[in-house]
Amino acid sequence: MEEGFEDTTFQKIAERCGITRTILYLYFKNKREIFNFSIKLFTDRIESSLKEIAANRSLSHGDRIAAVIERTIADCIENRRLLLVIHDYLGHVRTTGGNPDERVKRRTIRMKHLLAGILIDGQRSGEFGRFSIKAASELLYALIEAEIFRLTVLAREDAGSIPQGARLIADSFRAMALFSHGFPAPTASPAPAPAAAVVDEASASKASDGSTRLARGR
Repeated sequence: MEEGFEDTTFQKIAERCGITRTILYLYFKNKREIFNFSIKLFTDRIESSLKEIAANRSLSHGDRIAAVIERTIADCIENRRLLLVIHDYLGHVRTTGGNPDERVKRRTIRMKHLLAGILIDGQRSGEFGRFSIKAASELLYALIEAEIFRLTVLAREDAGSIPQGARLIADSFRAMALFSHGFPAPTASPAPAPAAAVVDEASASKASDGSTRLARGR
């Protein structure tokens, strides 16, 4: 992984594994198959941990969404070197006439379905308001793509504020439920007294004061 896809040879992989090329050929036809298998292991491992989060009923749906994003980003940071090689490999696919976008979609479609499942359950439970599940899933997945871009292209080594962004989005889904269900009606304030009534009350108060003074004079 240190040398990238282009500079890595089948022989170097065999030597790194401590085996001969002949034995390596028993399992893989070429280095592309090895890289594809490495990517599959990486995405399968992430998917397994995300399924555990999605099934955790002790968390609210909003907390599950935030936890899924946070866990995925943490895994990406931990496997930053592998992501750099994957980035290099996808560039090779593009220059040789392949479709890197299609390759990525095949490996990430289940992750998007998992996010969509949490969103759908959140709407059904009433925790989330009504919104486009597809658009929301794309928005959340874009946070993961942004982190991968930061790691592989910008050479950043941390997640920055992206996890906080995931929680802000989850909170906005909850806020939509308040709007769709309606806010509690405010307590009604007493209606102001008509002007004539105020004048009559003032006159009555003065008359009462006058009667009191007259009584005391007697």
